[in-house]
Amino acid sequence: MDSVTGKRTSLHTGKEDEARQIVEAKNNALRQPALNLHIAKAYLAGTDSGVATRTWQQALDALTASKQGANQERWRRASADKAYDLIRHRIIIETQGETLLKVLRQGTVSTNIYLRRLHNFCLDMNWLPWPIIPKRQWPEIKFKEKRGITWEEHQKIVAGESNAELRDYYELLWHLGGSQTDMASLRAEDVDWMDQTISYARMKTGSPAIIRFGDAVVKILQRRPATGYLFPQIVCWKESDRAKAFFRRLLLVGVSGVSLHSYRYAWAERAKTCGFPERFAQEALGHGSKAVARAYAKKAKVLVPSLEEYEREHEQREHEQKVVTLAVRRSESTIIETNRQDTAEISTA
Repeated sequence: MDSVTGKRTSLHTGKEDEARQIVEAKNNALRQPALNLHIAKAYLAGTDSGVATRTWQQALDALTASKQGANQERWRRASADKAYDLIRHRIIIETQGETLLKVLRQGTVSTNIYLRRLHNFCLDMNWLPWPIIPKRQWPEIKFKEKRGITWEEHQKIVAGESNAELRDYYELLWHLGGSQTDMASLRAEDVDWMDQTISYARMKTGSPAIIRFGDAVVKILQRRPATGYLFPQIVCWKESDRAKAFFRRLLLVGVSGVSLHSYRYAWAERAKTCGFPERFAQEALGHGSKAVARAYAKKAKVLVPSLEEYEREHEQREHEQKVVTLAVRRSESTIIETNRQDTAEISTA
């Protein structure tokens, strides 16, 4: 029983010696917290010599180094967040939950996302013996509302674009729904003209994306180089450069509230609206889970027919199928009867 609060707590042991040691440890933790931290460090140092000196900046550097390509660049940008200055040179094992919450309050949505990942990375590496902030106590991540580009907006964007490469780039984003970097990095060798498919590995996740294209994309591809990069100039630009060029275009044509990534949302919304199977959309966009695919398509406006109307259409389809089947059977019977007559005539002769 706690002599201060009067509450009873189970020690989860039936052995007197173990119970005595647990009680003694709890009492010492209250009497001398600073000393206990040093004792804990001494124990942990037996398996990890850097536990007493490792800082959050070192953890950020280690996590960034473990990434590749575009992901590594994202982590470099994330680690420059000024909100991390509160913990950058603080020793991980000495950090309190209140300090991390203060970082989150000073930061943005991105800070919340990347600090969670950094915290979990430290747990996985055994640089933290237990979570500083329990999973359920992390502040909720609240994203800004995102939407897809409409057909009318897309028409405005491409209508007066004087740069032919940029115009084809925006057109391909509309038809394929890829991310801006994936589309800019497409090569002529990624195109299978026989099957009319484009296959590539996503820059962000490495997951494969395979998408079939129609006549509109054929016309675009025929205007692009036959070998190498389809967009040789745009692929050399940074993501920020492509975003700035697109933003200037939006200002010029009077469109707001969208970005290059909005083409990806637009494709997902269009697919859902017309009843395109979810598994096909997931494959085409290279999404690793149904949850992500549904998040992209959540703003799609789907007109759900009444049950009466749907049943009537279903019955009509079944009736048409029966008519076709009956016609086929009659045709087969006619052929068989004709063959029999021919055979009989030959025998008589």
